Amino acid sequence: MKHVTIVVPNGFADLSSITGSFEILTRANDYWRKIGNDAKIEIHIAGFVAELKLEVGMFSIHPENIREIAITDLVIIPSVGDYFNQTVEENAPLISWIREQYNNGAEVASICTGAFLLAATGLLKGKACSTHWGAEADFRRQFPNVHLRTDKLFTADQGLYTNGGSYSFLHLILLLVENYFDRQTAIVCSKMYQIDMNRSLQSPFIIFQGDKNHGDELVCEAQTYIEENLSQKISFEALASKLAISRRNFDRRFSKAVGNTPVEYLQRVKVEVAKSSLEKGRKSVFEVMSEVGYADDKAFREVFKRITGFSPLEYRARFTKRSVPG
Repeated sequence: MKHVTIVVPNGFADLSSITGSFEILTRANDYWRKIGNDAKIEIHIAGFVAELKLEVGMFSIHPENIREIAITDLVIIPSVGDYFNQTVEENAPLISWIREQYNNGAEVASICTGAFLLAATGLLKGKACSTHWGAEADFRRQFPNVHLRTDKLFTADQGLYTNGGSYSFLHLILLLVENYFDRQTAIVCSKMYQIDMNRSLQSPFIIFQGDKNHGDELVCEAQTYIEENLSQKISFEALASKLAISRRNFDRRFSKAVGNTPVEYLQRVKVEVAKSSLEKGRKSVFEVMSEVGYADDKAFREVFKRITGFSPLEYRARFTKRSVPG
């Protein structure tokens, strides 16, 4: 029997990612026994705190004492909401415990911003990782040696699993069910909880907002210029000259501050504006394309699909409001 530990950090944890993980794994175990097998997993919710109050005290969790768990086979780290930096600072013993369990052979899965706790162990260095797209800038600044993939719904690398934002953790738990039970059990759980098993991307749900909290005023000025001149053909050579900096240094400073090259940043801003326009459903793809400064239909479609995972037409069909059948 495999031992699964859902950890409860000190300070803050997302209640739904704890209870949701527990519920689906319990359902998988119950189904496994129902079809004639012995129980496959034993699930524990444990932490270094005796009680964690959440949502202004409306809910509380009473975890087991994690000190009594000498060894486990799978560690699940819940989302820590928007308190990722604070939670890392307050959980040094838990971070050490997670690292020790992995070194003893356990697998570790982080949910949403729980990736900050996992990255703080040092285990993700040089490896792929996903987290909520809204935490991308903070994560890149804090863990530059981790290969962040916010376009991915989940990643799996040498026994380390991570996933994107919010309720997409349901897809990660299904992946774990398939790995620890079998495909049929995962399918049963997907049907029971009505989770689409075929999703693999977080990119269609990303709302790109250029990070301007990096402290580089020159780069902020460049970002503002880009955002205010989307319909124009922007020469980064001319922009660098205008800012009295060489093109090479401009590119270097921009990438270091923002996490994207100037060209990538321009493309992501253009696509974000195009997405918003397509969601309203009033304009043709050609009109939207022209508004954000693209003259080449093929180039626009290629960039749009690379960033969102959908063609412009597919995106509009998915996110435009539909009338409700009577």
